[in-house]
Amino acid sequence: MALRIGSCILAASILLMGCGLENASQSESTGGFQEISEDAEVNETDTEETEDELMEQYKKSVKTTAFYKAPGNTNPIMSQKFGADPYAMVYEDRVYFYMTADAFEYDAKGEVIENSYSKIQSINVVSTDDMVNFTDHGAIQVAGKTGAAKWANNSWAPAAAWKMIDGKPKFFLYFANNGSGIGVLTADSPTGPWTDPIGHELITRQTPNCANVLWLFDPAVLVDEDGTGYMYFGGGVPTDKIENPGTGRVIQLGEDMISTVGEAQVIDAPYIFEDSGIHKFNDKYYYTYCSNWQVSAEGTAKYGFNNAEIVCMESDSPMGPFTLKETILENPGRVFDLYGNNHHCVFEFKDRWYITYHARSLENAMKIEKGYRSTHIDEFTMQEDGTIGKIKMTSKGRTQLKYVDAFTVNKAVNVAMMAGTCAVPADEDAARTSCGNMALGDIQTGDYVEIQGVDFGEGASKLVMSIKNKSGIKSGIQVRVDRLFGDVIAYLSLDETQDVDYVEYAADLFADVSGVHNLYFIAAEGEDFEILDWHFEQ
Repeated sequence: MALRIGSCILAASILLMGCGLENASQSESTGGFQEISEDAEVNETDTEETEDELMEQYKKSVKTTAFYKAPGNTNPIMSQKFGADPYAMVYEDRVYFYMTADAFEYDAKGEVIENSYSKIQSINVVSTDDMVNFTDHGAIQVAGKTGAAKWANNSWAPAAAWKMIDGKPKFFLYFANNGSGIGVLTADSPTGPWTDPIGHELITRQTPNCANVLWLFDPAVLVDEDGTGYMYFGGGVPTDKIENPGTGRVIQLGEDMISTVGEAQVIDAPYIFEDSGIHKFNDKYYYTYCSNWQVSAEGTAKYGFNNAEIVCMESDSPMGPFTLKETILENPGRVFDLYGNNHHCVFEFKDRWYITYHARSLENAMKIEKGYRSTHIDEFTMQEDGTIGKIKMTSKGRTQLKYVDAFTVNKAVNVAMMAGTCAVPADEDAARTSCGNMALGDIQTGDYVEIQGVDFGEGASKLVMSIKNKSGIKSGIQVRVDRLFGDVIAYLSLDETQDVDYVEYAADLFADVSGVHNLYFIAAEGEDFEILDWHFEQ
């Protein structure tokens, strides 16, 4: 791999305050960024005027792309795209989130129209190991002509699980084919590639005791300690059964996780609407669901919940029967202004309990009220008696569990926020499946990303990035810390060489950076380049 190095242009005694930076000293060696080999020489200039001019250019404020999420906030977890009906799967030291891939629909005039959900055929995937920065793995192509399950029309409300089979971890992705049934895909990794193992729906109205379920969708899956799998699903409100719809179901899965065992059991959940959830704590099983929109005043007095809230039930068995326990989440519209359907998943990660749910916060910030949803996560405490209480929904979100190591190679798509840019396939496999190894792309001047909580330890002096300069035009990346318009610590330039693959570029920092900081990469000039990864050196 060729290395393109830029010698840092330093002005004498530049003082960068407030971020643990040392004073910069004057550099005698200056010059541009160019491709070099191991024995090549770097062109140099020693004119103080050039140094000053370049430094002013490097530190000049950039008109940044509009952002729809306040820097420092962790909710919603994505600002580059929507994600609804989130489901969490913990595997090894990461938690993966699978989400219905809401995307704008347009009318003939190019105006955004109400989300019909009818065009959704993919599932978005992100993961995290610190609960603040999320790696964008792209979108799983599930339904339709290009999907793994070509028989399916849609892919809504996913659920994911993994299990050791024949001594190897196997991953299972369950999805709703609109409301008509539930399909399953399998893979050897959490991000695929995914295949359809049975060629048809796993749950249909021919599944025992499912003929009268209005909506066969919204799966949730539990793999118990003994390896037995269970699926929870269903929804809908018959006109004459508003208080007791009787449309919730639980069924045991086969050892292979792609078949069912016996008959589905009815979950007697009052005012059930949709959105099954399941988690286990202290040998108790907690079934959670969304109440419907027709809860009467008498119903509220009797059961303690209102319309479209997340309700919790408890059982000693994964198959029930379940008894009503409490309300754990109000409708997100109470906090984020726009009401809508409520969908959630409760999970434990690194001895902490969380709930992920969707809200219309991102579209609200965009001044678009058309039913497009974004994933949020908030933390709560699971009491010893299994009580949760009403979980507080916030924009600030969660505590960062670990800092990002500045000196390891970090994926460029592992961020707390993207503004303007998005994840693009980084290799042939990802290009074929739209999921897997992704790079930061679709970059225009002013676009940027935020990475929260980067630990520079005792000090860094150089930045290295793997970049593909697809356009071959001169471009530059401004690097700031602490705030979007905080101190400029580096400027990495791309020369006018067109890259066909990712190439390492490097730039010395204007000053040593130490301690923990939020980090910002801003496209200061140019466009159409991709960033695969980055790291700092001492």
